Amino acid sequence: MSNVTRRDFLGITGIAAAGLGLAGCGGGGNDAKSDSSSGSDAASGDKVGAPDDLVKAAKDEGTLVVYGSCEEDYLAEACNHFQELYGIEVQYQRLSTGEVQAKIEEENGNPSGDVWFGGTTDPYNVATAEGLLEPYKANNATHILKPKYMDADGNWYGIYTGLLGIMYNKDELDRKGLDAPQDFKDLTDEKYKGLIWSSNYNTAGTAKLIINTAIQKYGHDDGIKWLVDLDKNIAVYTKSGSGPSKNIGTGECAIGLGFLHDGIYQIVDNGYENIGLQIPTSGTSCEVGATAIFKGAKHANAAKLWIEYALSPECVELAAQNGSYQFLVIDNAEQPQVAKDYGLDPDNVMDYDFEDAKEHTKEYVEEVMNALGGGDDRFKTE
Repeated sequence: MSNVTRRDFLGITGIAAAGLGLAGCGGGGNDAKSDSSSGSDAASGDKVGAPDDLVKAAKDEGTLVVYGSCEEDYLAEACNHFQELYGIEVQYQRLSTGEVQAKIEEENGNPSGDVWFGGTTDPYNVATAEGLLEPYKANNATHILKPKYMDADGNWYGIYTGLLGIMYNKDELDRKGLDAPQDFKDLTDEKYKGLIWSSNYNTAGTAKLIINTAIQKYGHDDGIKWLVDLDKNIAVYTKSGSGPSKNIGTGECAIGLGFLHDGIYQIVDNGYENIGLQIPTSGTSCEVGATAIFKGAKHANAAKLWIEYALSPECVELAAQNGSYQFLVIDNAEQPQVAKDYGLDPDNVMDYDFEDAKEHTKEYVEEVMNALGGGDDRFKTE
């Protein structure tokens, strides 16, 4: 397995399931079932549950190229384990979801990568609408808990879900004599001017979820107005959605908007006990982290095998072992206890309209950036 730099890579390649209320994220529904053209778990000796003929065909291809939008440690371990299981050489690169979306749009059906792994589904939905993902009826999709956790046509499959929320440095707010914000609307209070970090609407899937959340919570016009008001208090827009969380413990960032499991990582793994976590009191939204095959993938069978692997405990249980504490969305995987221990409540989640996000995310991003006058130097990514 090889983890290559951005320059080298481009040169080379040209919460407990139902009991904890996972149905709250996305509004419930019946358990998802997918007819599979690949056979059943019982027909395979493979520990992932992939059909034997698919395993053989994937091994014959011998190589897989992964673009990962989850955190680096989880990405590396997932790729390493896939390579150990199958002897297939894995090349991978960590990019934000917005970067992957832009890259596959530019490549337009001739992708340098085979699969996309991790990152919130709003950019996946844009790519789906543009015909840049390859539908696949995954055998292991039968384990997905709810229909909202997969694309109806098999363009992408959910592997985890995480809650959008507010993180803050307790010491910094105490030093400034400020109470921690309790809800999204609190973030526009002028007392927080210059203290908030969020993520870049042009590059981060997290930021696209923030846009959709605001529009769905407050309505189109008021949602965009809230984003414009929020912008007045934001000091930094990071390229990746996890960027704010990485700077809260040090105090460089006083308040961050992002996924709360990223804050848990900073507390548990990096020892920043000065970080506070806040689920917005009016309710919040959740991401569905996904995986998908790029249309035109050079290693199509290895890509299909990756999807089966990503929808199995062999893959998703590696997340919590590598600092990624999202709730899992398959019924045969062990949930990360630490997420529950830190009080994340999947019942306090809005009924997020994935179809609206699928149809309008690109349009909404353009509208927000226009409302911000095109964006200033905080939106520069290089």
